[in-house]
Amino acid sequence: MRGRLIFCLLYFIMLPLHAGEKVRAYPPVQVADGVYVMHGPLGVPSVANQGFMNNPAFIITQTGVVVIDPGSSVQAGRMVVEQIRTVTEKPVTHVLNTHVHGDHWLGNHGIVEGYAGVQILAHPAMIEEALGSQAERWLEYMVKATEGFTQGTQAVIPTVPVGDDTVLTLGGVRMEILAPPKAHSGTDMMIYLPSQRLLFTGDNVTSERFGRLDDGTFKGGIAACDRALERPVEVVVPGHGATGGVGLIAVYRTYLRTLYDTVKVLYDEGTLDTPHAMKPRVVEALSVYHDWVDFDEMVGRHISAAFQQVEASEF
Repeated sequence: MRGRLIFCLLYFIMLPLHAGEKVRAYPPVQVADGVYVMHGPLGVPSVANQGFMNNPAFIITQTGVVVIDPGSSVQAGRMVVEQIRTVTEKPVTHVLNTHVHGDHWLGNHGIVEGYAGVQILAHPAMIEEALGSQAERWLEYMVKATEGFTQGTQAVIPTVPVGDDTVLTLGGVRMEILAPPKAHSGTDMMIYLPSQRLLFTGDNVTSERFGRLDDGTFKGGIAACDRALERPVEVVVPGHGATGGVGLIAVYRTYLRTLYDTVKVLYDEGTLDTPHAMKPRVVEALSVYHDWVDFDEMVGRHISAAFQQVEASEF
């Protein structure tokens, strides 16, 4: 009896801290004909947001449902499945992951739990990096950031590579893949739906929140925005932040351009020779972005990244 009691106590101790808990529901918003988005909160993964802070979306086709970026954990993926089922009984047939950062794709686990035979597509570089160290790194990061909420998540890595200028027709819906090199992460793809004039940008464009640039480049990010603007886009679904019009792309492009150009001018002048010394001047140039989430923290990181990229371009 005593041995059984000890076994039971050990069993419950070893259970994940948040086993059985769910991500709060984020009801889907219809942003175009047959296209829905679950807008996550702004900010970085945390206990408060349960690690969920991107914009999972889904497209209802003639034969099923295509999901874009189902979130950061198995718990987020399950929530996405539940919300899809409030709109349609059609099965999920495909998932597209826009890049390697795990807050966008670790939710694949929840999708494949709910639907057998789902095909998961991504940029070839995303698949390669996920199979390398990125999947494990993001799993660990999400558990730490959420204090264990995302435990139990497994990395369900895409198996179908899709490159730049690929045209997909899934369930009768045409989807054009734009994969600009070394933009937000070096593993990015955007998905354009010509029939709806709608663009999923991934984190090449964000709204009211800044994207990471640890793995990308400012010049590549600007080029990605220019590439997006070549299409007659009317609806933009950013990686984070509210869906809007084509102006979202211009606003984010201006941020990247202004920050990079200001750092380059100061670097060339030679009077301010460190990112820290440059920060007040750069912050002044970016005054219209001061109310974006985590501005003070993110702008410092971005100035450092721009400084390194400007410095590298001199050699």
